[in-house]
Amino acid sequence: QVQLVESGGGSAEAGGSLRLSCIHSGGPYAGHCMGWFRQASGKEREAVATIFTGGPSTYYAASVKGRFTISQDNAKNTVFLQMNALKPEDTAMYYCAADYAPIGCRVGRTPQPDDYNIWGQGTQVTVS
Repeated sequence: QVQLVESGGGSAEAGGSLRLSCIHSGGPYAGHCMGWFRQASGKEREAVATIFTGGPSTYYAASVKGRFTISQDNAKNTVFLQMNALKPEDTAMYYCAADYAPIGCRVGRTPQPDDYNIWGQGTQVTVS
């Protein structure tokens, strides 16, 4: 059974940085989509960044492009989200998710939460 465990959330000042990690265990890592989503209070869950575990294909939401970077360490089955130049509007619960279909990281397609069927417990990011 695949499990995703996030870490690295916390508080930061505007302009600061945080790095989130997501460890994938219990199943094959290669050949599917991994994504970071976030949900702010009172808002819908949205895709932040996605990556295909088998290659370099990535997606970034317009609101984070140029500030956030998604990367992976295939040897450690871990996905990272480096968040720089943080803004108060980045405050949210951040979730790691996996899509084994995979359709959630197809080039030219905006990832949707419904594409992803395995989720971590989330890690809070607060920017002030």
